[in-house]
Amino acid sequence: MPSMSKKVKQALIIAAGILFIVAGIAGLALPFLQGFFFIFIGALLLSTYSVTIRGWIDRHVQRYPPLKAVVDKAEAWVARIIGEP
Repeated sequence: MPSMSKKVKQALIIAAGILFIVAGIAGLALPFLQGFFFIFIGALLLSTYSVTIRGWIDRHVQRYPPLKAVVDKAEAWVARIIGEP
């Protein structure tokens, strides 16, 4: 059974991911927010705990190979900041 700190970390990462997704959706309509940037960060955060989002990212990386380097670099950055799930 995971410790309480691990559960709190998971809840915070999921909450942050959802907030980034919501900010990204708002950013698609508002000129001063970069919507795709926030959606990308939110998806990366959520993909650490969601198999569905992880699969979605993997499918798009396979479809658009130039994104692979960007996604790998961003995932390494997220893992360095939040650690492994």
